[in-house]
Amino acid sequence: MIPYERHELILNKLKEADLLKIDELAAFMPDVSMSTLRRDLKELEKRGSIEYLTGGAVKLHSAAREVSVFEKGAQRSSEKDLIARRAAAEVEDGETVYVDSGTTATALLSLLVDKPVTIYTTNGYACRFTGELAAKVVVIGGDFNPVTCSLTGPMVENALRELYFDRAFIGVNAVDEDRGIMTPGYPEAIKKRIVMRNSQASYVLADSSKFHVFSNVKVCDLEGFTVISDKRDAKIGERVKMITA
Repeated sequence: MIPYERHELILNKLKEADLLKIDELAAFMPDVSMSTLRRDLKELEKRGSIEYLTGGAVKLHSAAREVSVFEKGAQRSSEKDLIARRAAAEVEDGETVYVDSGTTATALLSLLVDKPVTIYTTNGYACRFTGELAAKVVVIGGDFNPVTCSLTGPMVENALRELYFDRAFIGVNAVDEDRGIMTPGYPEAIKKRIVMRNSQASYVLADSSKFHVFSNVKVCDLEGFTVISDKRDAKIGERVKMITA
């Protein structure tokens, strides 16, 4: 059995049981040695797919807790920069685009302000740009979350319902072939749904650490948008178009 197949078996088993001791996983995979199993678990932990718990147990990684933009900015920054550059290449001069909150979206925003486009955003970091910008930037006001630097709430939702975009770039916390794309908070999920309905083309910005993990609120199923990531995932790629940076 090749590593990919073993990893899929482990993740599928954890989806069923939520939490398992390593001995239980070993019994489930009797043809796999304990040393190989531990290497596989270390690799899955490195990818952010699982978490080790005290007492020799493992569980699927949870993306339910919203992490501050400062913590996120230090994680997988090179992958996020690659994704941002690939996303920026999709935008043509003169277009009207929406850029979401999140660290990868912030990296994209920094690139797009140098292009002759119109940018609508609920990303509070847009207020930090100074000097001459090639882009027209419109920040949609609402309830400010200082942890994520994101704007949400009824004011944002009402404004977004009356706006239409050539392209929208959406940040998420988790992507799964069965559960779709997810985010920790309901206001964020509502905002993303409205934007995606009002966009001619939607792109989900997600580095590969967000694959096969879970968060609290489902935004939508894997359909009607393109995922831009640093790596291709076979199962997710079967359900939705993917672009690798």
